[in-house]
Amino acid sequence: MEEDLLLNGTERICVDGEVTLIPSPTNSPNDPLNWSKPRRYWHAFLVLVFVALTAATANDAGNAGNGMNADLGITWEQINTAAGVLFLGIGYTTLLLGPAPFLYGRRISYLICLVFSVIGAIGLARTQNVGDNIWSQLFVGASESCAEALAQLSLSDLFFQHQRGMVLGLYVLATSIGTFMGPMISGFVTDSPLGWRWVGWLAAIISGGLIFVFYFTLEETFFDRNNPIRGHDAPPGKTERTSNDLPLDKKDEPIASVQPTLSDSGLDEECGQEKGNTYFQRIALITPSPTLVGTGFKQYFRRLLHTLRVFTFPAVLYSGLQWGAQDAWLTFYLTVEADNWYGPPWNYSDTEVGIMNVPTLIGAVLGCIYGGWFSDFFVMWMAKRNKGIFEAEYRLWLLLPVAFIGPAGLMLFGIGSDKGWDWHRPYVGLGLIGFGWGCAGDLSMAYLMDAYPDMVLEGMVGVSVINNTIGCIFTFTAQNWLDAQSLAQVFIAIGVLSFASIMTTVPMMYWGKTCRKMTRKQYEAFLLLRDGPS
Repeated sequence: MEEDLLLNGTERICVDGEVTLIPSPTNSPNDPLNWSKPRRYWHAFLVLVFVALTAATANDAGNAGNGMNADLGITWEQINTAAGVLFLGIGYTTLLLGPAPFLYGRRISYLICLVFSVIGAIGLARTQNVGDNIWSQLFVGASESCAEALAQLSLSDLFFQHQRGMVLGLYVLATSIGTFMGPMISGFVTDSPLGWRWVGWLAAIISGGLIFVFYFTLEETFFDRNNPIRGHDAPPGKTERTSNDLPLDKKDEPIASVQPTLSDSGLDEECGQEKGNTYFQRIALITPSPTLVGTGFKQYFRRLLHTLRVFTFPAVLYSGLQWGAQDAWLTFYLTVEADNWYGPPWNYSDTEVGIMNVPTLIGAVLGCIYGGWFSDFFVMWMAKRNKGIFEAEYRLWLLLPVAFIGPAGLMLFGIGSDKGWDWHRPYVGLGLIGFGWGCAGDLSMAYLMDAYPDMVLEGMVGVSVINNTIGCIFTFTAQNWLDAQSLAQVFIAIGVLSFASIMTTVPMMYWGKTCRKMTRKQYEAFLLLRDGPS
């Protein structure tokens, strides 16, 4: 039976007890959705390793900072300045590299970022003054840019829409492992005979090894889904007509997120004869887009300016706020761990301060399960209750408990650190903070991908710019705030701010579908300008 076209973020995913696959599969052997499980899982594994590594290197300089302070006289205020520059490096390199995956393929951006990682890590290892530290953190931040947007796009290339909660759960889990294990490992390294400079050397060695692994085993996942018969061989500037181009029969009806079903896509027996790409084609450094004209220089900057339009979509602003708030609070509790727990009554070593990230990681793992696997189960259950119709806002229900859990953790940790409580209660607070970290990012990003499924990369670029700008602002101001008030006062205040930021979920639940309707034509125009003839 022919399916109705539905609003973006509103999909018919369950018909007669079966899940309708979105996007619709093709017959092409080059479609990543048709790859064998080992190929898909290996690619996903590499992407997640990259995400974990860059998250670790972006957060391991804190323990190295003790060595910088002791050996080089670099103050913690200057170290925090470098951390603020790191946030800027992440957010704005994500924006600058945004057009590359669509014009030149996914692989080249990962390799560039791994080179940045090597440069930043060597810079950290060879730091002699404040300027060296700032420059190293700029490159470390730039190396994480692919983990902010391209990683989600790569994972969405490999899995269907109804699996995105699970996939993003794994993404946030990898981010959490890197974010919380990075400081722990760097604490061990700093306490060892190797010393703090080996935090950078080890990162450089691992990043260098990954360049080799990525070059020879990370396959290109770019696939022209608008032209599945000819794959990448379509003439430049031409694409086949899809549901994204369909005229609207009614003002309130369907939008461009639903791909044509296999039966309607015009595939014939010849499609089954399409040859798969050779190994060297699959690992080519650059896979040109079918629409690439010449070197693509003009197209690159046109797309870069075009990407700025994402900041007019409410779901992008909402998701950026959720992730940005988590980055902001991260600065506060990591700073307190480094500043306060070395002294009485705890008198922790670098290793013990690093181990403080274990309860946060445990909470994040539980949060990723809740916001990932369970959210997929939840939205499928909600869709079945709604006659097989899935609404993007279904996932947001799961954020409401997080509005209380995350802030409670912040307050518990902050008050406990201020009052000198025994470690048990502050560690419980860290676990609750980690749970909020795992849920807020996972669910808000899944919502954005559900709402605008053909705008994954650009949407995540917008989220990255917003969240890292927020993180940068709070990093520059955190120390001044902590100096001006007691820890209890600061953490009660940021607990209230955390509650307020997560509770913006309520108006998004209520008006989210209205916002999607209002941005329907805007979304279609965005896709048309992005994918149309140059």
